Amino acid sequence: MTVAGKMRQYQVVGRHMPTDDHPNPEAYRMIIFAPNPVIARSKFWYYLHQFRKMKKTTGEILDCVEITEKNSRTVKNYGIWLRYSSRSGTHNMYREFRDLTLTGAVSQLYDEMAGRHRTRPRSIQIIRTATLGAKDLRRTNGMQFAKRNVKFPLPHRVDSAKRGQKALSDRTFTTVRPTTYFG
Repeated sequence: MTVAGKMRQYQVVGRHMPTDDHPNPEAYRMIIFAPNPVIARSKFWYYLHQFRKMKKTTGEILDCVEITEKNSRTVKNYGIWLRYSSRSGTHNMYREFRDLTLTGAVSQLYDEMAGRHRTRPRSIQIIRTATLGAKDLRRTNGMQFAKRNVKFPLPHRVDSAKRGQKALSDRTFTTVRPTTYFG
């Protein structure tokens, strides 16, 4: 989670202001990750100004809607291509994440880039995202979960019925350590 909150996915559509010469100018659509619609619109103008000779004062936003994922109940693998500015220059990067949603994976990306590379959110530009199958994974961390017979053993457990609550017959203090290994 970034300082501004969890990332959301927005579709922003904008164009040049209509004039007498061009009454129906070409519209541009962008998918942008931002914590709220205000920042999404700001990023839209930032990127569009780099690609076309257009800025906020000479253009208008036609639509700004949040895109939500249809199936957010299964864990998926996401690949994210990005560009970021560091103290030494601009770098391209590819990263893989496992999450329920694409916005969750992008939030993980911003957190990890801040932790590993000390990158500020304003320095990160997401170029492309993709949902990856098991055969498309490149990083070993994601590959270990992509196996058909993956298991998650629980070797040391605490009795969940008594965690956080005190039974009437249980003592508050005892001389015996709890057993957490049920081999």
